[in-house]
Amino acid sequence: MRLKAVFMLVAGLLAATEGIAADKTMIVLDASGSMWGQIGGRSKIEIARETLGTVLKSVPDGTELGLMVYGHREKGSCSDIELAVPPGAGTQNAITAFVNGLNPKGKTPLTQSVEQAADILKYTEDKATVVLVTDGLETCEADPCALASALESKGVDFTTHVVGFGLTAEEGRQVACLAENTGGKYFQAADAAQLVAALTETVAEAPMSKPKEEVAEAVPEPEPAVEFNTELDSVLSEGGPSLGENSDVFWQIYKADANGAPAGDYIESQYKGAYSGNYPPGRYVAVATLQSAIKREVPFEVKDGEVAKPFVNFDAGRLIIKPKRTPQEAEADPDAAVEIAFGDYSTTYYGTAKFYASAGEVRLNGSIGPSKVTETVTVKAGETLERDLVIGSGIVLNKAVYAEGGPDVDSRDVFFEVVEAKKAIDGNRKSVAYTYGTGTKLDVPAGDFVLTAKLGSATGEIPFTAKAGEMQEVVVNMNAGVLAVTAPGAASVEILSAKKDIQGNRKSIATHYGAEVQDTLPTGDYVLLVKYEGDVAPKEVTATVKAGERSEVAVQ
Repeated sequence: MRLKAVFMLVAGLLAATEGIAADKTMIVLDASGSMWGQIGGRSKIEIARETLGTVLKSVPDGTELGLMVYGHREKGSCSDIELAVPPGAGTQNAITAFVNGLNPKGKTPLTQSVEQAADILKYTEDKATVVLVTDGLETCEADPCALASALESKGVDFTTHVVGFGLTAEEGRQVACLAENTGGKYFQAADAAQLVAALTETVAEAPMSKPKEEVAEAVPEPEPAVEFNTELDSVLSEGGPSLGENSDVFWQIYKADANGAPAGDYIESQYKGAYSGNYPPGRYVAVATLQSAIKREVPFEVKDGEVAKPFVNFDAGRLIIKPKRTPQEAEADPDAAVEIAFGDYSTTYYGTAKFYASAGEVRLNGSIGPSKVTETVTVKAGETLERDLVIGSGIVLNKAVYAEGGPDVDSRDVFFEVVEAKKAIDGNRKSVAYTYGTGTKLDVPAGDFVLTAKLGSATGEIPFTAKAGEMQEVVVNMNAGVLAVTAPGAASVEILSAKKDIQGNRKSIATHYGAEVQDTLPTGDYVLLVKYEGDVAPKEVTATVKAGERSEVAVQ
C-alpha cells in the first residue's frame, strides 16, 4: 500500500508538471547516507529505486526529464552533486538504471543541487520545474528559503516541488519554503502514516504547479485535524509526573495480531518517557521497557480524526546504592560489586548502583573480593531510595622476606594465600583469597586469618587480624635462602633432607632436571643426589642453606 502511494506521488508530480506544459523537468534525488534509513522495514533508497522505476514507465512520450543526484560518491563532501541524466525525451530507462546503481554515503547539499538544476534548465529563459526528493535537511550551510526567493524573482516560470521523504513535520517546514516560495507544492512523507495522509490529501487532487496569478489568489489549505494521532506517556507511579524526556524508557511499537499481541518486527522505537507519533489506522501494541529491567505492554487503536493515548504505569521506584567498606567512607568503593535482584530480573553494577526496580522487595548482594553481604530493601512506587551497602572488608598489602629484616622476596612467582585462622577437623584451613607477586593487594573480610607465602620449596606464614576499611602491610618471613647447583652433564638433581628418619630414609624435597638448577629452600642442611645418563654412577654432595643468603654448589 505504501509503495503504491509513493508511485502515485511521483506520478502526480511528473504528470502535473507535464500538464502545465513545463518545457523541462529535473528530478533532484537525495542519495546521502541517511537514505539507508528504513521506513516499514525497507531502506528509503530501495523504495526510491522501485518507485522511480515504476513511475517512469508511465511517463507520457515526449516528456523531457533529467536526473540530478547528490551525496552518492563521497563522504563529507558538499560538492558531491552530479547531473546524472541531462534533461531530454526518452530518458526514463537511463534514469532508472542510474538510480538502481546508487550507493548512498554523503552529505545533503540540497540547496546547491536545486540551484544547479535550475541553471541547467535555463530557468531565466525557459519554463522549468524541479522535483526535489529529500530525506534530510541542508547540511552544507546554505539557505534553501533564500534560494527559492531568488529563483522565483529571476525565473521566467520556475517551480520547485518538494517531497519530504522520512522527514518530521518540523523538518518538513524547513524545506517546504523551496516549494512555497516558487509556487510549488510540499508533500509530507515522514513515516508510514504521514505518507498515507499526504497522498490522501494531495496526490489524488494533484494540485501541483499553477499559473502564478492563480497561486497568489489560492486559499491556504486547512491544517490537519490533528498533528499527531498517537500520544504515548509513562509514569513511575499512579498519579506521578510524566517521565517525559527520560531516556531510560524505551518504546517499541508493534502491529497487533488477532489476539492483540505484538506481531512481527516493531515499526518504530523511541528512547523517551513520552512522545508523539503518527500511525495508520489500526490496532497496535506499545511495549515500554524501563532501563532494561521492567517491561509493560499496552494495546491501543488508532482511528481517523482521533488521538490514541497509550499510557504505562511502571509501578516502580528508583534506587541509588553506594557499596562501602565502612559506614564512615564518603564515596562508594569502585571495586565493589552490587548484584540487584527482583522478580525474574537480576544484574550487577560496580561502584554506585543507580537503577529502577518494581515496587516491592529488592535483594542486594554486595561483594568486595571474598567479603560479601546480603540485604533486602523495600521499594515504593514513585520514590527514590538512597542507601549505603556496608561490606566489611579490609585490604592486605602482601610482602615476603627471606629473613628477619630482609632481604625482600622480589618475585612475581611468590604465591600468597589468605586462609582462615581456625583449622578444620582434618587440620586444613579454608582458603579465603590468593594472588601472585610481592607487593600485591588482597581484599579480606574483617576477622582473624593467616597469610601464607610459597616460593620454590620454601613456605612461610603469619597470623593477622583484618579490620573493615583498614589497609595494612602483612610481612611473611620465609626464613629461607637460595641454593644454586651446577652439575655438568647431569640429567637431574634431587634435593634431599640431610637428616634421616627412623627408618634411615631421607625426605625428598624437590627434583630438578638439567645441569643447572636453582631453588628457594628453608634454612638447613641438604644432600644433593646428582644423576647422569647411561652407566655413569650418581653422585652425592652436601649443601647448607642460610636465611637471606645465596649458596652455590658445583658438582664435578
